[in-house]
Amino acid sequence: NFLKLCKIKYYNNCLFFNVQKDFAVQTGDPTNTGTGGESLDGKLYGEQAKYFDDEIRDDLKHVNAGTVSMANMGPNMNASQFFITTRAGLDYLDGKHTIFGEVAEGLDILMLINNAYVDPKFRPYRNIRIKHTVILDDPFDDPKLLEEPPESPPPQRDGDRPEADDFDEDEEGKTEFEKQREKEARDAKSRAVVLEMI
Repeated sequence: NFLKLCKIKYYNNCLFFNVQKDFAVQTGDPTNTGTGGESLDGKLYGEQAKYFDDEIRDDLKHVNAGTVSMANMGPNMNASQFFITTRAGLDYLDGKHTIFGEVAEGLDILMLINNAYVDPKFRPYRNIRIKHTVILDDPFDDPKLLEEPPESPPPQRDGDRPEADDFDEDEEGKTEFEKQREKEARDAKSRAVVLEMI
C-alpha cells in the first residue's frame, strides 16, 4: 500500500498535520485535515475498498524512535495516513497499529519536526510537508490499474500558514555577498533534508 501510494505521488504535498512532541508525527492525508485519505485499493477500486486490514506481527514493536506505522480509524481500517514515532518505548501501540518501516536516515530531521512549534490541535505553525517520494526498491508487482504519473504534482502552499522552508530573515544591512552566502547555505541545507524510510 505505502510503496504504491508513493509511486503514484499520492503523498507529495501532504502536511505533517499532527506533531505531538516526544510521541509521534502524523501525515499521509492529501486533504491535510487528518480526516482524509484512502488505501491504494480505494484509489483503484472505489469507496468499498477504502481500507485494508491490519497486518500486525508479534515480532515488530514500537520500541525505537523512527518506527513507521499505519494510523488507523480502528481495527482493520487502514488507509493512507501513517505516523513516525519520535521516542522509544511506545509499546502500548503494539497490536493496534501495523508497523511497516523504520527511519533509516534522517533521524535528526525527524527530531526537527518533533520540536516544531504547534497550535493547540498539534498542527505546526509552519507547514511541514512531504515534498517528494522516491522508491529505492519495490519488490511488489504493480496492480493492473495502477498508473504512475509522468511527473510530480506542483508544490502547494496554504494561505493561512508559512511553509517550513520560508525564511523571514532581515536582510537589511547585509552585503550582496552575505545574502548570497546565506542563500547558498539554506539551499544546501534544504537539499540535505532527507528522511529515508525502509
